[in-house]
Amino acid sequence: MNPFSYLRPTTEQEALAALAEPETMALAGGTTLVDLMRLEVMRPQKIVDLNGLGMDQITTGASSITLGALATNSDVAYHPDVVAKLPALADAIRAGASGQIRNMATVSGNLLQRTRCSYFRDPASPCNKRAPGSGCAALEGFTRMHAIVGTSKDCIAAHPSDMCVALAALDAIVHVKSKAGERTIKLVDFHTLPDDHPNIESLLQPGELVISVEVPTTPLAAKSRYVKVRDRASYAFALASAAVALDVQAGTIKDARVALGGVGTKPWREPAVEQALIGKPATTETFVAAARLAVAKPDPRPDNAFKVELVKRVIVRTLGLVGGAA
Repeated sequence: MNPFSYLRPTTEQEALAALAEPETMALAGGTTLVDLMRLEVMRPQKIVDLNGLGMDQITTGASSITLGALATNSDVAYHPDVVAKLPALADAIRAGASGQIRNMATVSGNLLQRTRCSYFRDPASPCNKRAPGSGCAALEGFTRMHAIVGTSKDCIAAHPSDMCVALAALDAIVHVKSKAGERTIKLVDFHTLPDDHPNIESLLQPGELVISVEVPTTPLAAKSRYVKVRDRASYAFALASAAVALDVQAGTIKDARVALGGVGTKPWREPAVEQALIGKPATTETFVAAARLAVAKPDPRPDNAFKVELVKRVIVRTLGLVGGAA
């Protein structure tokens, strides 16, 4: 591991000042950062440990639940209000990683975790995320776990998070702060497509700090589920997943949200699928017809072409669990 300086600030102002310095990274649970530092994939000159700031509260308001940036995945997944009012979020977190990692991993760390692309994690391989302009080894490599939508000529790495897929379906809002003030970013806009800058993965700017994530507690969110298909039942990333929320009244779908994981370079919302559901009866036939519109312009590789059909089946399964047609 390369030498670095370490700071544990006790105030947000101190943390923000430190994070504005070049080659500086924030440390929360460390389940991604420490791992990548050991691999020499990430080599920060300074680490700012945020765990003295106390941003770990989970607060239930009249119309939303606010998740502190440092709330652990376990605390969120088993919080009674989250389980009751945001079931897709609880499902998604429990489907991710292992119990030990969930006890350490945080909300903000999950938002900002790096891809699990094996070429990104191998300093000997060219990777435009790790070393812009070096190339993308995955383009001619083994791509079973890679993305089929949102890709570019410079990167096909899949976004790894389960939690962010649920947050995308539930219309979550990210609250960030810098020395210049505070701003909010919709979760669906927070992560960026790779295009020709795969190394830029979110709208978070240098010197900004994620403070919390706010999730509306609507009737739609209360009727939500998350389904994940993976190679093994524990500690595996998604081949394809879906977070779905439906508002069904008298058998008719009044509103819908659908987001996908394992197939996109970011958490992938499907507005075309949502629109195809609204106003239709909550039946298997409706779900199958809507799911056909998912990943409309895929760019699969031979190793992951199966995801095009798999993710549509996952959507149908998840819709059935929520809409009562499973």
